[in-house]
Amino acid sequence: MNFSEILGQEHLKNHLVKSTDNGRISHAQLFVGKEGSGVLPTAIAYAQYILCSTSSNKEACALKCKKLQHPDLHFAFPVSTNETVKSKPVSNLFLDEWRKFVTTNPYGNLFEWLQTLGIENKQGQIGVDEADEIVKSLKLKSYEGGYKVMIIWMAEKMNTATANKLLKLLEEPPKKTVFLLIAENEEQIITTIKSRCQILQFPLLSETDIIKGLVEREGTDPPIAQNIAQQADGNFNKALHLLHNDNTDEQFEQWFITWIRAAFKAKGNAAVIQNLIEWSETIAKTGRETQKRFLNYCLQFFRQAMLLNYGTEELVFLQPKSPNFKLENFAPFVHSGNIIEITKELNDALYHIERNGNAKIILLDLSIKLTRLLHQKETS
Repeated sequence: MNFSEILGQEHLKNHLVKSTDNGRISHAQLFVGKEGSGVLPTAIAYAQYILCSTSSNKEACALKCKKLQHPDLHFAFPVSTNETVKSKPVSNLFLDEWRKFVTTNPYGNLFEWLQTLGIENKQGQIGVDEADEIVKSLKLKSYEGGYKVMIIWMAEKMNTATANKLLKLLEEPPKKTVFLLIAENEEQIITTIKSRCQILQFPLLSETDIIKGLVEREGTDPPIAQNIAQQADGNFNKALHLLHNDNTDEQFEQWFITWIRAAFKAKGNAAVIQNLIEWSETIAKTGRETQKRFLNYCLQFFRQAMLLNYGTEELVFLQPKSPNFKLENFAPFVHSGNIIEITKELNDALYHIERNGNAKIILLDLSIKLTRLLHQKETS
């Protein structure tokens, strides 16, 4: 993958090229960026630039990197047991699926990767067995005599035991070994790992970058591309889902509307609490990644409602598909008097689900709090 294939991020790409050309390659780097900002493809392009800059056959080197089959390019990523791998899952057992996933959609997210493995109802992790594999592979000499690059995708999914096992390797790596850790949430990575890495922050993509990607790569008409880019929140992966009419948001919309209506009715009506219990059970039966995506969808829905409430229609892109639900009717109930608390409660629920809390209890607790917050009056 070449830097020219990466959308936007010109400043960071120039920095990585210049630092490599000047021989200033930090042995441990942490790339931090939200989903769809292009962190993984940038890391792969950077790895290719490092590996091929000193290669005697640059064309052959680039071809191997493009196929993600260069012997000195290593990957680690979240995995779990599935129907094929029954115990001790490590990345090397899923390389064929990984290559296909990255080639098909380099801007894809963790949930889509877990779907590829048929484990979307589990939380993938980078475990201790993976750390052993990383240590083993990097102790070997470089196959082509140059650098070795280890890309660890979703590095926040390393558990503490894994991170501690890799600390010594990060402190004293073998000669010409480069670690590229990729994370969406820097705060979830332990401090001892972060302190050993040079950190690069990736901004969200601009609307211009997303429009360009949709027009040039997907053949999208410019007006349609512009409309999608406004909704994508700097996330090219989300833009692709919007373009191809992903029906996930339709399911999320139905869950959201059911939830909101039950929460409205539940205040002062104990009988309706049963509806919220049933709703919580329904969502709790899905995988944790689905629950987290849904809660993020709820955050966006509330923000869009507030923007509409305060007369900034030009910033509102959400258009509910349910014929009997009007965003303009819901918007007055989301205002300065409750949006901060609603956002806090949703983020707290995300935090606890991420840490394997009981989803049914977390969602029911959130629902009961929402019954109060939706009826809260706007502060003057």
